[in-house]
Amino acid sequence: MNLLQTFNAFIKKENLFTKKDALLLAVSGGADSVVLCELCKQSGYEFSIAHCNFNLRGEESLRDENFVKALGESYGVTTFIKNFDTVLLAKEYKTSIEETARNLRYQWFEELMTENTDNIQKNIVRKLILTAHHADDNIETVMMNFFRGTGIKGLRGILPKQGKIIRPLLFAGRKDIELFASENNITFVTDSSNNQSDYTRNYFRNELIPSIEKVFPETKKNLLQNINRFIDIEFIYEESIAAIKQKLVEKNAAEMHISIMKLAKTKPMHTVIYEIIKDYGFVAAQVSELKKLMSSTSGKYILSPTHRILNNRKWLIITPLQHDESNFYLLEENLIPQQISFAAGQINIDRSADASLTTDTNTAVIDTNKITFPLLLRKWKQGDYFYPLGMQKKKKLSRFFIDQKLSLPQKENCWVVESDKKIIWIVGMRIDDRFKITAATIKRIRIVFLPSQ
Repeated sequence: MNLLQTFNAFIKKENLFTKKDALLLAVSGGADSVVLCELCKQSGYEFSIAHCNFNLRGEESLRDENFVKALGESYGVTTFIKNFDTVLLAKEYKTSIEETARNLRYQWFEELMTENTDNIQKNIVRKLILTAHHADDNIETVMMNFFRGTGIKGLRGILPKQGKIIRPLLFAGRKDIELFASENNITFVTDSSNNQSDYTRNYFRNELIPSIEKVFPETKKNLLQNINRFIDIEFIYEESIAAIKQKLVEKNAAEMHISIMKLAKTKPMHTVIYEIIKDYGFVAAQVSELKKLMSSTSGKYILSPTHRILNNRKWLIITPLQHDESNFYLLEENLIPQQISFAAGQINIDRSADASLTTDTNTAVIDTNKITFPLLLRKWKQGDYFYPLGMQKKKKLSRFFIDQKLSLPQKENCWVVESDKKIIWIVGMRIDDRFKITAATIKRIRIVFLPSQ
């Protein structure tokens, strides 16, 4: 089959897109992207063009922009052009020129697909972005990922379809694309920086891969075959990791609980630990920290930018880091019945003449004549104490929590209701004996706690 036939066969095999989809082609002006335009045109697909001018090559960048404008006019399609001060933005973001350009490119493409749907195509099924990445790009990516140490995901390279991003030329090598351009008299522009090895990809393309091919002439062919194998391996790997996680990780509201004993018996433990903690902002280097945490004393923890993993006796507990939030609410007498939503859930307060003492820890029945309004709902703090129901001796909340075997995250999420600086209820746990109803009680309020799920 020729390139056009193989192109359409690849689209069908991978179920990439149809003629009812809105296609936005990323076009640099180079051979790859111009051939992609021609293949789409010859195949009967309607499309629009988007071109990024990163202003990195002076007059040459302007030449490319003008070339793409003319290309769009020749095809009679809508053409979008965007200029970036890439060098300035790279300094601002503190990222490399390559990374900055890539991020700017895809961010703008996403904006185009959102804002210009009507300009792209009417009566669409999906909005898709097509890039001209080909087999040689994939080989270079896999080799760079291998040396970066990105694991299985890096070794399987670029996928034909990732969300809205479609790469319909991954089946074709650079030489196949250039041959098609020659046979179809397709003109394109050449990026002079491609011949320079200053950028990582260019170094792999111009120096490293040709050097390896001197020893292993079939390098590219073998790597493409390995890429297909790694795609299958990644699928098997992800299935296996998901099954292991399901056995190890128990969800408890906003917390994730992992049995230290089960984790210690899991093989390969290092890999499994990483696959669990990476979802919570932890990096590979912290796997060794977590291994130490497993054998440390209760209360020790490690942190990521978003989460904490705590050793709590026989368990590792993963919790989101607490952010600043309102730490107190007033319960006004003249607003009863009142409903308050807060971080831990919801409080409902009403007057109830026939409410009696209850063993339901989420309900507090209080003698109204023993309290002073307004009541204050707040988080507990060190130094707080109360008289637990049934006791005539005060107890610090910190000691009470230890007796109740609460984990650190559970302690941090504890709230109290106080009256005139006296705690009348540890929400969801125990009322203060001084405020309980008795046979002499005439008026009472009932406070019900509905914890968040």
